Amino acid sequence: MSSPITEEQVLHTLSAITIDGKPQDLISGGLISGVVVKNGHVGFSLQADPNHPEAIEPIKTAAEAAIRALPGVLSATAMLTAHRPSSPADKSAAPAHSADDQQARVYQPAKYVIAVASGKGGVGKSTTAINLALAFQHLGQKVAILDADIYGPSLPRLLGTSQRPVAENNKLMPIKAHGLTAMSIGFLMDEDAPTIWRGPMVMSALEQMLRDVEWGEPDILIIDMPPGTGDAQLTLSQRAKLAGAIIVSTPQDLALIDARKGLNMFRKVHVPVLGIIENMSYFVCPDCQSQHDIFSRGGAEEEAKRLGLPFLGAIPLEMAIRAGADAGQPVLVSDPQGEHSKAYLNIAEKLLGALPEQSRPAPKITIS
Repeated sequence: MSSPITEEQVLHTLSAITIDGKPQDLISGGLISGVVVKNGHVGFSLQADPNHPEAIEPIKTAAEAAIRALPGVLSATAMLTAHRPSSPADKSAAPAHSADDQQARVYQPAKYVIAVASGKGGVGKSTTAINLALAFQHLGQKVAILDADIYGPSLPRLLGTSQRPVAENNKLMPIKAHGLTAMSIGFLMDEDAPTIWRGPMVMSALEQMLRDVEWGEPDILIIDMPPGTGDAQLTLSQRAKLAGAIIVSTPQDLALIDARKGLNMFRKVHVPVLGIIENMSYFVCPDCQSQHDIFSRGGAEEEAKRLGLPFLGAIPLEMAIRAGADAGQPVLVSDPQGEHSKAYLNIAEKLLGALPEQSRPAPKITIS
């Protein structure tokens, strides 16, 4: 029985690969980073020239083949990264892209791609996203979910799986759990391993998870967006052909301030906002059954009215929802007929009725 593959073996193998016309190998040239080795599955980042990204493809193929040939390796996946030109001179040197080129870089892995977003973390966005995905599935849809939070992926915990994706025919095979098709950077890394990546690496990884995953043909792809309004959110808004976005917020004023920022970001890039969900809306005491508005109540609903947006529904602050998420058994799995599941199902029904016949083309983002 062969010994487990090590990071040192991966680096040694990649150091034997050179690029035509250059004296350095992949390691000494600084083109390899973020090596991850887990249970026979190997992943690493490969730096590409942003002006000529096509030139790295044969190197990517050779590197993956070399790693797969090592004893004990089950799969090898290279994630391409590219640092974009930072000066006007660099930009002028880069080849111009036509409208057709831009359109070719827009991805639509499902009939409808829906972003679930929030202006800040800690409002239960990921728990909402996974339960909405399961709710759509209960309503007869074939559903996939992409965890786009590179720095804080939560999908492996929410689905209760530590499976590792494998590569087949130059595609990464997604994880199947609870009937969903799922992908997350968390499936490629240890749960407590930090993702120490710069912005271009994050954006490249997100684009590859849209493009290089064998999604099949889902009806709906839910993208669990990272919190905030930074590069990752803009990349997904530009590269994914979004049918719309859902904003998740708690009722309190502080959360609503950040939710407005997320909402306004989608408006600026012309992504339709399908509505607002008020999470942790209220708490029902399990002993006395009295209702408590811990984070106030109704703030998200009032905000939706003020902005002329649909209010999709209120989800209570409920221990069963939290415990199920932590245990990898979301409430739509653990108690599909319960009251809390009905709340998510009602929201999913509203969304199905609001989805357009054809999802919109991705926007071209211009920053002046």
